[in-house]
Amino acid sequence: MSAAWILGLTGGIGSGKSAAAAHFASLGVHVVDADHAARWVVEPGRPALQRIAEHFGPRVITAEGHLDRAALRALIFDVPDERRWLEKLLHPLIGDELVANLAQAQSPYAILVSPLLIESGQYRLTQRILLVDTPEHLQVQRTVTRDGVPEDQVHAILKAQASRADRLAHADDVLVNDRDLAWLQDEVERLHHVYLNLQPSSRGDQDRP
Repeated sequence: MSAAWILGLTGGIGSGKSAAAAHFASLGVHVVDADHAARWVVEPGRPALQRIAEHFGPRVITAEGHLDRAALRALIFDVPDERRWLEKLLHPLIGDELVANLAQAQSPYAILVSPLLIESGQYRLTQRILLVDTPEHLQVQRTVTRDGVPEDQVHAILKAQASRADRLAHADDVLVNDRDLAWLQDEVERLHHVYLNLQPSSRGDQDRP
């Protein structure tokens, strides 16, 4: 089998990208989650965790030796230089993890699912991008229901993510997820059959399905 080509799958919070990714996986597609990779690179015993502890001090490490994400977020939230330091450390390591895991694909194409596909530059690892796009009021409603968080917190997260216009500008395919789960799964299956017959040599060089 020839090497799998890579589909980037993204969308804002509450868009349904995780549900779409799960259905692609159920169809036999190799799916790699960037959020999982971000956690792998800071596991105990990994060099990144030691570097973070040396830079920020022991307060960002739990008693069990794991990264205290809440403590780290509090330290970098309003300090752009510290956030850039962390990104400079982690982004190449996350990229290496993603490349290694995508290379294990046995399916004709593989999926890199990432909420920050555009912002992080991870889209450069892909040959095509699928955006799960959802009206903002539905994103807010779904996230409040799912996570039990206040609406203003969801709006703050939306502002911190790439804008809808930015995502649309990068997308080759757009799945508007404004109906129920069964409809979303039907659309995923439709796209899956299209993708099985694609062999894009570079991102965006195919017609949209």
